[in-house]
Amino acid sequence: MKRAIHLLIAAASFAAAAAASAGAECVIPSKPGGAMDLTCKLAQKAMPDTKLKLAYLPGGIGAVAWHTLISQRRAEPDTLVAFSGGSLLNLAEGKFGKATADDVRWVAALGVDYGMIAVRADSPWHSLGELMNAIRRDPQQVLIGVSGTIGSQDWMKIAMLARRAGVEPRRLRFVALEGGGETFTAMSANYVQVISGDASEAVLYAGPGNVRVLAVLSEHRLAGVLAAVPTAREQGYDIVWPVIRGVWMGPDVPEADYRRWVDAFARMQATPEFAQLRQTAGLHPFSLTGDALTRWVKQAITDYNRQAREFNLVR
Repeated sequence: MKRAIHLLIAAASFAAAAAASAGAECVIPSKPGGAMDLTCKLAQKAMPDTKLKLAYLPGGIGAVAWHTLISQRRAEPDTLVAFSGGSLLNLAEGKFGKATADDVRWVAALGVDYGMIAVRADSPWHSLGELMNAIRRDPQQVLIGVSGTIGSQDWMKIAMLARRAGVEPRRLRFVALEGGGETFTAMSANYVQVISGDASEAVLYAGPGNVRVLAVLSEHRLAGVLAAVPTAREQGYDIVWPVIRGVWMGPDVPEADYRRWVDAFARMQATPEFAQLRQTAGLHPFSLTGDALTRWVKQAITDYNRQAREFNLVR
């Protein structure tokens, strides 16, 4: 795994260096079309004066972007990198090697997303209960698409549901994909039957006749496009999976530049215009910046580590 990551970093370094010289940018550690993409696009729309450009650096479920920035681009004053709760889970499980929360500078959380479970619109399953009954009968007959590998947050969501249904998670059949965009593409092509993903991604792809969202993993039903979708709790599965979305910077970014971005995000998040953009993006209020976000991230990683140990996932 480490060798593969190093090769991917080397292959990406030329394009990354070229992008770095072009001004302010937001690095997306996945392929286009997923929730990481959405995070940078939200920042781009909310702060048009920054002329924020997008740069894609997928690979290693986020590890390529992480290691590229902290090894080769540590001090870039105008480079942001998108992260999610899945990034923090990967840190907690040791999937980024010896990396810790102290290796980067945490800038801002833009909102919170929630997990969801979806199937094709023509699927025989019309509720979470029907899907879990099918998995209980024969886990090998249900092919599930997830962003990342075993231990990723998408894997964790369906694994926790499976346990509630009395199914050992390692009996499930998974297809590991790179980002939410790929999972929806795979399901559209009938390569997988089920997606374990995020509600914001479903907002992008769950158009009429395309996708049926069976459950959202939130405390209460979500507003907007998914308002009619019941929670997992409503359907007898007490699983809630919030997903923070935000951005970080390299560890050697000068203090003045770091504070400049922290203050810019804090001012942006206080505006009604941002609230509207956040809602349109399928995200919900969760605004932390700078030191407060850093403290929250460290506690979240501790909590994720505890959950991961329950599944014997910590390296």
